Amino acid sequence: MPSTRFADTMLSRRSGRDSGVTDLVFKVSHGAIPPGAVLAGRVPPENRRPVQEPEQYMRISHLSQLIAVILICLMGPGTASAKDWFPFPVYEVSPPFKADGKRTDRTYVAYTSPPSRKWNICVSIPHLKDAYWLAANFGLVNEAKRLGVSLTLFQAGGYDKLDTQIRQIEKCLQAGADALIVSAVSLSGLNETLAEVHSKGIPIIDLINGMSFPDIAARAAADYYDNGFEAGRYIARLNETGERPVSVLWFPGPKDAAWAQRGDLGFNDALKGTNIRILATKYGDTGKKIQGELVEQAMDEHPDVDYIVGTTVTAEAAAALVRRRRLTDRTQVMAYYFGPGVHRGLKRGTIIAAPTDMPAIMARVSVNQAVRILEKQPYLKHVGSKTIVVDKSNLRSFDLTTSLAPRGFQPIFDVN
Repeated sequence: MPSTRFADTMLSRRSGRDSGVTDLVFKVSHGAIPPGAVLAGRVPPENRRPVQEPEQYMRISHLSQLIAVILICLMGPGTASAKDWFPFPVYEVSPPFKADGKRTDRTYVAYTSPPSRKWNICVSIPHLKDAYWLAANFGLVNEAKRLGVSLTLFQAGGYDKLDTQIRQIEKCLQAGADALIVSAVSLSGLNETLAEVHSKGIPIIDLINGMSFPDIAARAAADYYDNGFEAGRYIARLNETGERPVSVLWFPGPKDAAWAQRGDLGFNDALKGTNIRILATKYGDTGKKIQGELVEQAMDEHPDVDYIVGTTVTAEAAAALVRRRRLTDRTQVMAYYFGPGVHRGLKRGTIIAAPTDMPAIMARVSVNQAVRILEKQPYLKHVGSKTIVVDKSNLRSFDLTTSLAPRGFQPIFDVN
């Protein structure tokens, strides 16, 4: 940042006089706290200092003026504003694209230089039937707008639409795409089509879902093993006493999707050695109708279940069914990723918790990776967001923009 040196100079002059304010300004000047958060009053508790003595007022007033001057400098041209999504904490996997690769914490800083040309990026995602992919849509198109590149988005219509996704990727080729971002509906079903894309020198970025195609250029995806594991661990911690057996109905998502397979593995691993037993695992597309039918069938078979855990769509359907059957005192519901319906459920107490892999952020990162590759700039090949669990304890402080599109956002398919 151009203004960091100024902030450091001012800090050195205040050294020892007010460590809380000094620490706050240091964190802002080095990107740990957005300047807008301070101006809006969202300051971490450790940097808050109440006025206890009347004679302190004058000194703190001067300090407030100092902070205001520094923040104005920090928010000047060439620095991230309060509306920017970066810098953002992520992890890098090395070697890339390996499930057992080593994770290293990184701070992701987005590409900010004007591109050398208006690159054409083509994107294919599984569907827009739920808010998860709407959040990804929001991240993709807004990052394309910020960078000044063109973007064309296709949605296949569901995880059973492999042929549709193949045709859409072929359309990307015909339209002269410079880069391809793909959220695959199948672990290996796209391999032949992607080989053709790769043969033409077009970089392929794997967004969120994972794929087995070996020649991708980059990946922006949390490992859904983490989501599954964190969901399982959350339930295990709620039942650490082990006083009685605990039962779960588990809905990982579409069986052929890589993310659902990883989520299933993580969930099962988290429950090993506990008193928690999975009564049934039900795979299926994440459409409302299919998930609703799966939940109803499973609850008919296991009416006394303790927990229902699954996709966001599963959790919404389960919460409604539990309420209708008057089982709210018996059965609790948890999602293993985040969405607006889950957010409402958390606020109402009908859903107890949900991990999030921050799809809006991963979508933005994928566009960044594509542009950096096309501009022949250094880039992180394999980036993942750190999975966190959202529940009533941290719901108010959680940054919804990482995981949800704004209220009223409608799908956008073209950025020109």
